[in-house]
Amino acid sequence: MAKSSASRQKKSPRSKARLLSSRTVYRGPVFWVTTDHVQEPGGVRARRDLIHHSGSVVVLAVDNSGSTPRVLLERQYRHAANDYLWELPAGRIDPGEKELEAARRELLEETGYTATRWRRILKFYASPGFVAETMSVYLATGLRAGTAQPEDDEIIYKRLVPLPAAVRMATGGTIRDAKTISSILWLHSQGSGWDTRTGSGLKRRRTPHS
Repeated sequence: MAKSSASRQKKSPRSKARLLSSRTVYRGPVFWVTTDHVQEPGGVRARRDLIHHSGSVVVLAVDNSGSTPRVLLERQYRHAANDYLWELPAGRIDPGEKELEAARRELLEETGYTATRWRRILKFYASPGFVAETMSVYLATGLRAGTAQPEDDEIIYKRLVPLPAAVRMATGGTIRDAKTISSILWLHSQGSGWDTRTGSGLKRRRTPHS
């Protein structure tokens, strides 16, 4: 046993798992599920049931026209949570669609807004224990209101919320959606200054060495 443990410890943290077998056990319109047997980098052989997904985009749409930035939030019913949740606009990347195209489409469809400036700020795994979905968060500024184009099963309420209030919602439990919490806290971490002269969005926070 001691020799086996020592051998596992010598494995490089960058070594890859070896897929021994994979079987699709479910395929639906949004995701599919596989049962995989793998030998992981530490040498352990295990069964892993994975939910696969084409990836999602999240839109951190911010109105920076005033002295205090305002975040565009949605409220809609989520059956998995059995409740109404506050969230950022988000959605699945369609086959053959690029991330930025998907972000622009989701913002327009769900809220009616368009934006003139876009920047990807985060990319992460939603729940890497068993879900292979990635989420890319785009900061969208230079907002212009329009008419929403929701899907038939979407009933969405939207609101522009001042950043300090959105932070309180995220840290106080009013917002319970992980992608929204992480995006709002990222925005808060950048500081509240805006380059109103150029309209380029958030100012970079200076450090003593910058």
